[in-house]
Amino acid sequence: MKKTLLFLSAITLFLAACGGSSSETSSSSSTTSTPTEAPKTAMEPGQLLIAKSDCVGCHHKENKLIGPSYQDIAAKYPATEENISLLAGKIIKGGKGVWGPVPMTPHSKITDADAKLMTKYILSLKK
Repeated sequence: MKKTLLFLSAITLFLAACGGSSSETSSSSSTTSTPTEAPKTAMEPGQLLIAKSDCVGCHHKENKLIGPSYQDIAAKYPATEENISLLAGKIIKGGKGVWGPVPMTPHSKITDADAKLMTKYILSLKK
């Protein structure tokens, strides 16, 4: 009697462990196709260029890393065409001394148009 009860208990546990996945899969597949999911917001062109570059190694949107945060840059420079050109030039040519002793490495492969898009996005983060 004890062996039968033990055997039935083992089978029940085995079926419970294995059987639950089939109903879970069908319910999860129906939830992933629901149209009520919020659409992902598209990144701005300058933000996308920054995400694809090595900028995130030294800069962060809100916090100082090796270089200043993007919000600190936006607070320091008004969004004028003159500043956009100046900062785009610094992205391409590099710079030193403005934010401390660590120089910003040049990014000569970034075009002037892309650097300006990046700069416009950074300056748009002004609080």
